[in-house]
Amino acid sequence: MPLTSAPARPQARATTGIAGLDNVLGGGLPRGHLYLVEGSPGAGKTTLGLQFLLDGRGRGESGVYITLSETRTELALVADSHGWSLDGMEIFELVSEEGLSPDAEQSILYPSEVELGETTRAVMDTVRRQKPDRVVFDSLSEMRLLAQDPLRYRRQILALKHFFATQGCTVLMLDDLSGSQGQGDLQLHSIAHGVLALDQSMADYGPVRRHLRIVKMRGVRYRGGEHDLALDTGGLSVFPRLIAAEHRSDFESSFVSTGTPALDALLGGGLSRGSNTLFIGPSGVGKTTTAASAVTAALGRGERVVYYIFDEGLGTLLHRCRALNLPLERYVASGQLQLLPLDPGEMSPGQFSNMVRHAVERDGAGMVVIDSLNAYMQAMPGAKFLLLQMHELLSYLNQKGVVTILVMGQHGLIGEGRNDLDLSYLSDAIVLFRFFEAHGQLLKAVSVVKSRTSRHELTIREFRLTEEHGVEVGAALTDFRGVLSGVPSYDGDVELMGEADQRRRLRGGAKA
Repeated sequence: MPLTSAPARPQARATTGIAGLDNVLGGGLPRGHLYLVEGSPGAGKTTLGLQFLLDGRGRGESGVYITLSETRTELALVADSHGWSLDGMEIFELVSEEGLSPDAEQSILYPSEVELGETTRAVMDTVRRQKPDRVVFDSLSEMRLLAQDPLRYRRQILALKHFFATQGCTVLMLDDLSGSQGQGDLQLHSIAHGVLALDQSMADYGPVRRHLRIVKMRGVRYRGGEHDLALDTGGLSVFPRLIAAEHRSDFESSFVSTGTPALDALLGGGLSRGSNTLFIGPSGVGKTTTAASAVTAALGRGERVVYYIFDEGLGTLLHRCRALNLPLERYVASGQLQLLPLDPGEMSPGQFSNMVRHAVERDGAGMVVIDSLNAYMQAMPGAKFLLLQMHELLSYLNQKGVVTILVMGQHGLIGEGRNDLDLSYLSDAIVLFRFFEAHGQLLKAVSVVKSRTSRHELTIREFRLTEEHGVEVGAALTDFRGVLSGVPSYDGDVELMGEADQRRRLRGGAKA
């Protein structure tokens, strides 16, 4: 007879108090098991343990923090730094004031097996007395030192595991890796129901980067890989790795205007929903202003927009938009537009992708602008697979039907522009901005070199920014020279926009 399997019953979960970690675990830690949390000193293990117990306290569950190395006062200082109170939480100390009294000094001379046995019995007595739902054991390095022998150490951990199981506790055992040369203890891995690894690294510049990884979790479908972690006032925050395939959604494919009809025509209809467009060109050519014009058009349609600023100051951007009659401030005040200046040196890729997700899913943003990719990429040279993470983020935005505008500057004002990285294969459309020379003047041109969503024009059009009309795109120009070499010049007969303005002024003066 063919074997049939009954559907798996959902396991009762203990939430960790960290929303991102619960997301990675698929709902929290299965109750009644022992888990190993390992990481070097300063990685955030103690903070994670406190958050775990505080979350249980908020749900009416009792908890015990067993500390073999830190004192109650030190734990209280950690909690105070995050604005937490340890009231109602049982704390068991291996070394207390009574243990340091003259009457107890002879205990220093006990053999290691006697000290280890006494410590284990004291822990068990505390758990029997308190009957906690959650236990944090900090840390295993003290047990390792007391045991001195790997076999005795393993037996004691096994004994504690079986004891906690009979008591129905969910246990976090913290290990600072001090006795394992910085590598995970594989014997502990085999004993524990699950293993969480916290890691921290220091780049040549910038803050400490922290990461979390689920090494093992029995019977749980979890999100694998490395997840960015932040330790700040208020505790740990985990930013789950973005997987675009999990966020597929249906949306109506359509084109939206950039706010400039001639640029819409150049793009073959405008900006396509569920696609990203890269504005690329040298500094000062008008990429950011064109993006701001498209944002103003989206706001005028009633859409919500989020604009991430990595390069320019917020005041400078608003002042420039005000001068070009692009009223962004009005929409910022109403909350329809979020202008978010970010310090890329202080932000990890995972933190940024989670911020974008919240803007789309929670705030309903229909347009996202990232200005610019240069600062975002350059500020995180130590981040792993940064280009792949950007690919996941753009795929996610496309699947959500968001209109995404990316701004990237090229090195140099004239000549062939050099890029920090090649994002052409990630972009659905590429709008190229260039300076060019004509009749002794330095002018600007715009062209669309790629579009996956429409039949775009292959022409080169003059482009300029004016106080009266904002972004203006002129007629198609012919007889360009040196466009591909990066030093274009124009010798054609089509009247340029500046010449047309001058002719109108002269005509108006003649009539007067």
